[in-house]
Amino acid sequence: MGRRARDRRRQQQQRQERGSDSGGGGDQAGWAGGYPEIVKENELFERYYRELGIVPDGEWGDFMAALREPLPATLRITGYRSHAREILHCLKEKYFKELEDLEVDGQKVEMPQSLSWYPEELAWHTNLSRKILRKSPQLEKFHQFLVSETECGNISRQEAVSMIPPLLLNVNPHHKILDMCAAPGSKTAQLIEMLHADMNDPFPKGFVIANDVDNKRCYLLVHQAKRLNSPCIMVVNHDASSIPNLQIDVDGRKEVLFYDRILCDVPCSGDGTMRKNIDVWKKWTTQNSLQLHGLQLRIATRGVEQLAEGGRMVYSTCSLNPIENEAVIASLLEKIQGSELAARSSHCPEDLKLNHLMIVMLKDGQWLEEWKDVPSNRQTQIRPTMFPVKDEEKLKAMNLERCFRILPHHQNTGGFFVAVLIKKSPMPWNKRQPKVHQKLPQRTGDAEVTAANSDNGSEHITEEPTLDENEESKKKQELQNSDTEQSKKEGVCGPPPSKKMKLFGFKEDPFVFLPEDDPLFLPIQKFYALDPSFPKMNLLTRTQEGKKRQLYMVSKELRNVLLNNSEKMKVINTGIKVWSRNSDGEQFGCAFRLAQEGIYTLYPFIHERIINVCIEDVKILLTQENPFLSKFSSETQKKVKDMAMGSIVLKYDPDPTKPDDLQCPILLCGWQGKTSLRAFVPRNERLHYLRMMGVEVFKAKRKDEESESKTEEEVQHRLAQTEEGMDVEDKEHDLVTKMEAGIGEESSHSPVKNSAMEVENKIEDLDQSGKTANSHVIQESKDTDRSNVKD
Repeated sequence: MGRRARDRRRQQQQRQERGSDSGGGGDQAGWAGGYPEIVKENELFERYYRELGIVPDGEWGDFMAALREPLPATLRITGYRSHAREILHCLKEKYFKELEDLEVDGQKVEMPQSLSWYPEELAWHTNLSRKILRKSPQLEKFHQFLVSETECGNISRQEAVSMIPPLLLNVNPHHKILDMCAAPGSKTAQLIEMLHADMNDPFPKGFVIANDVDNKRCYLLVHQAKRLNSPCIMVVNHDASSIPNLQIDVDGRKEVLFYDRILCDVPCSGDGTMRKNIDVWKKWTTQNSLQLHGLQLRIATRGVEQLAEGGRMVYSTCSLNPIENEAVIASLLEKIQGSELAARSSHCPEDLKLNHLMIVMLKDGQWLEEWKDVPSNRQTQIRPTMFPVKDEEKLKAMNLERCFRILPHHQNTGGFFVAVLIKKSPMPWNKRQPKVHQKLPQRTGDAEVTAANSDNGSEHITEEPTLDENEESKKKQELQNSDTEQSKKEGVCGPPPSKKMKLFGFKEDPFVFLPEDDPLFLPIQKFYALDPSFPKMNLLTRTQEGKKRQLYMVSKELRNVLLNNSEKMKVINTGIKVWSRNSDGEQFGCAFRLAQEGIYTLYPFIHERIINVCIEDVKILLTQENPFLSKFSSETQKKVKDMAMGSIVLKYDPDPTKPDDLQCPILLCGWQGKTSLRAFVPRNERLHYLRMMGVEVFKAKRKDEESESKTEEEVQHRLAQTEEGMDVEDKEHDLVTKMEAGIGEESSHSPVKNSAMEVENKIEDLDQSGKTANSHVIQESKDTDRSNVKD
């Protein structure tokens, strides 16, 4: 290791010397992000796209110049909560104003601008690179604000073009949505926000099933989705090109689940990301697109198969290459016969500049214009579907001009391609689809799928089994059905059997729904005076045996999906935590306290244990760990006086007569003690609410203050142990951060023995030890955020 470290240091010094000789050192590069050792040139790339003609005449120089510039930082304010307007107000009136007339590395900082095509000014871009945001002392407050709000789920730092596909889906709260290749989850978060457009409805009828083939990336996806605290999201782990048909129970009969909206953001070569992924410059080759075309077509075909008639699917890539874009769409339209591309005017922002074209084919620097020109030894890699459609009538009917390609120099963005398909009729091979219970399984390798799904998009032939095979299959199916039905009666949704599919990564715990007569629920219902309409059948745990420590909740529709399909697919995560066990609470009548993650979902059903507080009370709750009751307003003291000890809801309603105060409602989970009142709120949420109320919580991090910060870290470590949920969330976040650091461009399928849920269970006891810990005040002038969030 010592020799390797010395070699790395020597190489780094040599790169720095070369950079200083050429006048392009990392520090001098400043805005360029410090990559002097990578030359942003690729002769084959330039020849390919210049001769292909994807750039309008006279714009080639601007196109290449834009690709060599760093990508502007963009952020999106989540519209899921009513806090979006307050965050926007805080950004515009405080942080953006601090950037006026600011210079960094001798260059003036341009004021952030809203993306005019994104609704309600909720998306912004700036010329500040990530390196500048991290390293510049003048921007430290702004950077920490972004880090903390990102962790809370209130801001998503997302590339501008990545925001477009969810917008084009036109999602409504009742839509059933499939995100086929979802990780790392920024687009999934947008879909969840759209489901919850009406905050008065805690359980929208729609849901999002987010899938990814990479087990590790699924946990990044869970981390993103959990920030939005929705009961309508399920994360699954499957190959998108062969994702199985799911079944749902409709009035006592089984039906195939078809989705109203599907997002098909497929794996691609990514040459539209050159502005942020500098390595693409030296790694780009025509082979990348040739190798991905078949997979992209199979995934897109499987998506249309699962789309409901009249439904909408968005196909997108961050590639500029027609082989991955128009060629896939043309082949898909020719194959499925009955779907069409949506007219651009119906789904595209008006002022978004677009570009579209037909395709040609390139091989190793040589043009191949027709399939017959492909050498026989290359015909397994180069397919007929990569070439333009020759039939002029067919080509005209496809309306490929409705696809669009976003070029980097038009809006100062990355490169992107989008096509929106509307399904008009069943797939040709599904027009005489048999009933669900008549479908027989067909083995393909180690995975078992129905005959209609067995192929990955090239052929769709259903063969009739022989009589002996039919009888044997019926016996196996009856045995499997009996086991499955018994599990459903018990409300247990376990992992799929080992014979069904290969499992990689974490071994998941089962999803166990509470029985209707479970004695666990009665004390909870009585203590919080839950409304009779409360959907208690939607409560679940991740423990089949032993004491239940956490209660989670899903929507009725996802419960239906879970009960009928857990044996078909590996479910990574679903639901939000609504109650946590607190052994000391049993003496007060209820062993479960409210969890902050699920309070916005639970609140409409709770009729007791609610205390309305003023804004000054909220500040005390968030800046002092365990304040005495005497510190609160007289109104709050009166309300608490006659209330039994235990878990409570602390509610703040804005006063419209005081426009300078916070103008969005707040719900906090708390605990009423004998002489004190405290809030059980994770650290980043505390900081978020304090910022919205105008309380400064920033403390500059300087090298000469390491000794002071070390003492503060010890204090915050004790404080973190007493905050509800933070014992779990911090450990989970460390796990996710390690995954983020370890995941490269290649998918990893190495098995991991321990379950992610075990992390939560093993450290749950820390919650009890925190009750006797000494309390400390969070200083309003100090930033307590020690987050490891990557930007």
